[in-house]
Amino acid sequence: MSAIRLLVLGAVRQHGRAHGYQVRNDLEYWGAHEWSNAKPGSIYHALKQMAKQGLLIEHETAPSTAGGPPRTEYEITEAGTEECFRLVREALTSYDQKMDVKSAAIGFIVELPRAEAVTLLKERIRGIEAWRSSVTEHYVPEGGPEQLGHIGEIMNLWVHTADAESEWTRGLIARIEGGAYTFAGEGEPFVGVLGEGEENPYATGERHPGDAR
Repeated sequence: MSAIRLLVLGAVRQHGRAHGYQVRNDLEYWGAHEWSNAKPGSIYHALKQMAKQGLLIEHETAPSTAGGPPRTEYEITEAGTEECFRLVREALTSYDQKMDVKSAAIGFIVELPRAEAVTLLKERIRGIEAWRSSVTEHYVPEGGPEQLGHIGEIMNLWVHTADAESEWTRGLIARIEGGAYTFAGEGEPFVGVLGEGEENPYATGERHPGDAR
């Protein structure tokens, strides 16, 4: 799964309707350009591609009164919303997703009902434990990595990663079950996007031809 697809769909959905530069600005505000492939070119390409796929609708706006060029605004479709939630659910349950995909999914986890988020994360733990068990069929952690020569360090890494993933997921479940954060249907959601004209303190300042469209 590509994180850019989820990030762009999620950003447009949170705005309701947004032009490409707004989406780029939000992703930089989230720091996604540092931990994912959310670069300007890939963001604008994703918007165009998903509009062709029927996940987004393109709206061409009138030129500004100041003489600026018309911008294309994007609105998420029903199919786009379904795809966005499918990607969130898949990333939350699949223990082997890349860090950028997992990070994007956590960014949108509160879009789900609280109970569903907990259910998905528990499914994630079951997947981690099953994978760990398959590793320890051939590698006994208590015996140390040296038992397999330096190759044992690979299995040692896998086991430590699985244990850390499981511990982190259990902690998140405990916080959610304890009432942390505002989930879907519980009240005013956390606002994670920038308002019109709001300055982005984390903007890269890098110019791209797509910024004006």
